[in-house]
Amino acid sequence: MKRNSTAEATELVNRTVFPVRFSEVDTMRIVWHGHYIKYMEEGREAFGLEHGISYMQMYDKGFMVPVVSVKCDYKQPLRYGDKIIVETTFVETRAAKLIYKFRLFRSSDNVLVATGKSIQVFITEDHELQLTFPEFFEEWKREKGLIK
Repeated sequence: MKRNSTAEATELVNRTVFPVRFSEVDTMRIVWHGHYIKYMEEGREAFGLEHGISYMQMYDKGFMVPVVSVKCDYKQPLRYGDKIIVETTFVETRAAKLIYKFRLFRSSDNVLVATGKSIQVFITEDHELQLTFPEFFEEWKREKGLIK
């Protein structure tokens, strides 16, 4: 999803839906808190595939993007059988980072169940941290209307 308006810059968003699996619930019959981080990862992967910046595309360019920060705020529980909507929004920054914000919803009633944010950095295959974003990433941002 790409939203444009004169009041705001281009915003890149992906929404993906999948079920809560039995293996993801704990003895209280709710999703174990650590799985929400996995759901955000699934959102990042879906975002990358939709918007042409998948992990494998970056790897093929000689870069990896490890997560250096992740935050999750829990609002409501999810249970086995629920379907989750993960809304992943790319956050524009001038830093050599990938920043995403997440909103997770229960699809049956569209209730917000969690919010989150993750930050990833670019490193080479030799694990050298990149202080400026790689050329392919700058080109991608230009193609998506994020920079001129």
